[in-house]
Amino acid sequence: MIDLIKGKEVLVVGMARSGMAAVDLLSKSGAAGITVTDQKHPALLDAELARLERYPAVTVVSGGNPPELVTPGLSLVIKSPGVPPDLELFKRAEELAVPVISEVELAYTFIKAPLVGVTGTNGKTTVTALVTAMLKEARLGPVVSAGNIGNPLSGVISEVSAQGTIVAELSSFQLENIRHLRPSVAVFLNFAEDHIDYHGSIEKYFQAKVRIFENQGEGDYAVLNAADQKVASLKDTLKGSVLWFNRGPVVTGVGLEKGLVTLYNGNESPLEICPLSEIALPGGHNIENALAAAAAAWAAGADLQSIGSVLRTFKAIEHRLEHVASIDGVDYINDSKGTNPGATIKALQAFPGRKKILIAGGKEKGSDFSELAALLPREIRLLILLGETKDRLAEAAKKAGFSSYIKVDSLEEAVSAARVEAKDGELVLLSPACASWDMFTDYEARGSLFKQLVRTPRGAKSGRGGST
Repeated sequence: MIDLIKGKEVLVVGMARSGMAAVDLLSKSGAAGITVTDQKHPALLDAELARLERYPAVTVVSGGNPPELVTPGLSLVIKSPGVPPDLELFKRAEELAVPVISEVELAYTFIKAPLVGVTGTNGKTTVTALVTAMLKEARLGPVVSAGNIGNPLSGVISEVSAQGTIVAELSSFQLENIRHLRPSVAVFLNFAEDHIDYHGSIEKYFQAKVRIFENQGEGDYAVLNAADQKVASLKDTLKGSVLWFNRGPVVTGVGLEKGLVTLYNGNESPLEICPLSEIALPGGHNIENALAAAAAAWAAGADLQSIGSVLRTFKAIEHRLEHVASIDGVDYINDSKGTNPGATIKALQAFPGRKKILIAGGKEKGSDFSELAALLPREIRLLILLGETKDRLAEAAKKAGFSSYIKVDSLEEAVSAARVEAKDGELVLLSPACASWDMFTDYEARGSLFKQLVRTPRGAKSGRGGST
């Protein structure tokens, strides 16, 4: 790959975090010319444009992604995650045989440390953070988390030597354009409908996820969910050694037996990691996340004592079932990372016996809301809807026999309405079941504003944080 960079002309599509990290890496690696393009208007890119001014080899094109940027003299196109794959620019690259790769593939060219990759529809961020904490607890050299977790892979290369480990959350957007990326431990957590608007079909979405395993070989590990039929069906197609995770015993991997999180290592005697009751993370879905993380961390070299210690102490990460505040007997929970219906279902089920007010809605992705809607009568008292999908969510709720919903135009209105409606002992849950890009730059901006609004005293004004 380095022969496509040093002294060559490269195009980076997208000026979000991944794109900017790619520019940094390309500049340090000797690219002769780097063109950076983004569909946003220059007025919305002030910080990015200021940062790029330090690179004399960089040319910026904003306000669109013109296909003529792809020329016969171009050696490589770096595609940022989330940039639509059907742009004319990419079609022209294919016609001219110019390789299109993701930012994580670019980064992998320069990585010296072993890579643990985590993918799946839900739970990626939690498992990535758990595995990182377990490897740090085991003191296995420098360990960093990167990728879709919010820390571009291109930005951490210099932080980790060959003696350390990089744990990367890998989305389907990132995996779709890899070539050589090879995790020594690759985890596929679960699979459900999501991102149909981007991939075009559920099968294409699945195949993008499966690419996490395509370059593995002997000595590598594939960690699979034994309870997910679609994921488990991969077992006979993989080149790496399969480790399972499941809420019961498994042949090899991590499961549950007699209330204990247990390591199963083939014909050897099962080994206790920790009691199930001592797992600190809330919610039934986090049991599976804990089991998957334990299997991956063990495959990456962590000892069982370190794994168990983290399971006993690790709390929810930011924007994922994050407790924000308790006000007037009402708990406020930030689950802005819940960007698809399956994630929101798990968030609702994480607090059994509690009546809830759910704030949901956001960017239209073509998701099916029927399963989520069917759960509403049992789990919530009021549904507060916003964003592009609020009408579709309302229609799905009505079809499921649930009519206690209101529509609002902003997150500020949603939190204000929740404050008025919530009763002592109830729980207000932001778990949108949708992406954030219709109203916010990302799920983090959405979650941060929610926390700010919740913690702002009634009557006081709150800024909009990172929303757009």
